[in-house]
Amino acid sequence: MVRTRFCDVFGVEHPIVQGGMQWVGRAGLVAAVANAGGLGFLTALTQPTPEDLAKEIARCREMTDKPFGVNLTILPSINPPPYAEYRDVIVETGVPVVETAGFNPAEHLPAFRAGGVKVLHKCTSVRHAVKAQELGVDGISIDGFECAGHPGEDDIPGLVLIPAAAEKITIPMVASGGFGDARGLVAALALGADGINMGTRFLATVEAPVHDAVKQRLVEATERDTELIFRPLRNTARVARNAVSGEVVSILGQGGQFEDVRELVAGARGRKVFETGDLDLGVWTAGLVQGVIHDVPTVAELIGRIVVEARELIAGRLAGLLN
Repeated sequence: MVRTRFCDVFGVEHPIVQGGMQWVGRAGLVAAVANAGGLGFLTALTQPTPEDLAKEIARCREMTDKPFGVNLTILPSINPPPYAEYRDVIVETGVPVVETAGFNPAEHLPAFRAGGVKVLHKCTSVRHAVKAQELGVDGISIDGFECAGHPGEDDIPGLVLIPAAAEKITIPMVASGGFGDARGLVAALALGADGINMGTRFLATVEAPVHDAVKQRLVEATERDTELIFRPLRNTARVARNAVSGEVVSILGQGGQFEDVRELVAGARGRKVFETGDLDLGVWTAGLVQGVIHDVPTVAELIGRIVVEARELIAGRLAGLLN
């Protein structure tokens, strides 16, 4: 077993996190992660209403008696979802951990503290990690440039970002972006993290609620098969390379604005990719880690393999390098 202070603070067996993923963080996957000893997160905004989130939490509890959390991503919007109501559901249902992401979570921290909910805040820079620590969150998830979704605008890869953050963060910290196997876990620990957060790797598991064609694409793809969209708009997102993402990059590269690509990047189209397996129907997120994804195991097989191989790496190959 590989045990770190992250395990002790967040009450899990292994320092492996399945982060929140829109349309993917549902009860079946999250319960499988929990049962395998990791920390899984339901995605609050995947559920249409706070009431639906409460039902999904209940469904997850029917599948596991181990700890799991809920991701609450707070983003700017003309018509924002009722974040406070989703927050209240998390507190009132007794979920032990929340993963906050997007905007500063300060507004919601008092309610989480009062409800005994531990907060793992996800960020993409050292300065934001330090700010979250000062606000009193319980842990940090630091996202390197390799990640799927929004990597921020600093373009700092994990090899530098993780140790830079570790020099200033005193609370438990998990490394995110580019992690998918035991080598990544051991590297993250060596760089100063207390565990790893994986998204794309969990997308390619038996329990992930997406079409098999998506999972097979992740197996077949290389580390070069992603696209960075919205770069000119300073809202960079890493997605799978396909016909739609290529068109978005071309339009914006020629001076187009968001309105010119709005229909192409609609979330409903990305959701349809996961449901139908039509890989060119819309944009969908995938990280560089797809270059080291070679199979579609069960969650239990994946986590078990990572833990066993990490121990072998630390006690075997690395220890053997010492004189």
